[in-house]
Amino acid sequence: MSVVARNRVRISGAPQGRPMLFAHGFGCDQAMWRHVAPAFETDHRVVLFDHVGSGGSDLSAYDPVRYGSLRGYADDVVEICRELDLTDVVLVGHSVSAMIGVLAVRAAPELFGALVMVGPSPRYVDDGDYTGGFSRADIAGLLDSLDANHLGWSAAMAPVIMGNPGQPELAEELTNSFCRTDPDIARQFARVTFLSDNRADLAGVAVPTLVLQCSEDAIAPEVVGRYVHAQVPGSTFVQLAATGHCPHLSAPDETVAAIRGWLSVPAGRTRA
Repeated sequence: MSVVARNRVRISGAPQGRPMLFAHGFGCDQAMWRHVAPAFETDHRVVLFDHVGSGGSDLSAYDPVRYGSLRGYADDVVEICRELDLTDVVLVGHSVSAMIGVLAVRAAPELFGALVMVGPSPRYVDDGDYTGGFSRADIAGLLDSLDANHLGWSAAMAPVIMGNPGQPELAEELTNSFCRTDPDIARQFARVTFLSDNRADLAGVAVPTLVLQCSEDAIAPEVVGRYVHAQVPGSTFVQLAATGHCPHLSAPDETVAAIRGWLSVPAGRTRA
């Protein structure tokens, strides 16, 4: 099958503009970018897609071995770029896709010109002096709960992840997105997401990188975002006023402004 069909790739915007590829997080799909991606269509070639096993992707393409690590998803990102003959790509990855982006950039640096990491975490589990935000027992309990009751887990976790109690419709949307995901795929993707350790990959990122950090993020707290910033050479760290883990849904205007502001800075300059 074609890569475009496998990942339900959708292209819009300026055909000759610099490509921007938006990668969604766990339990989501490309629709989560609907408030952000259109803002770049005037001067960018915007590419959206669904990870295999998510959204409108071809579920028959799901291979538990290939997707048993984040590298399988990163390989897909590289394949999409090559299929569409994209270069100098601005890769925007939310949550786990921030690390998928790191792996894609390292695997094929000739394809990418910039990386935007929204709410990144290279490791969710606390480890020695490293603070990931969760103990091993926390993650084990989270995964056990998902195994036992996929729908119940979705309803309980979505409000925590979204972190915007004043906008309950956002948590409801995230809950529904989680619930639409095949339970077996969700269980494996959750393990791949929450048990991965990509700390050693950060130093090898050789493209300009923006780290967008939300306030009061229960999934990827500020200490994690600042760790990522410190480990990625020459990266820029921007603290958003937006709360929760999904600023592209809860605060799209601020998210767009932060990305556009950073892209307007000449290459080689960084901001603290």
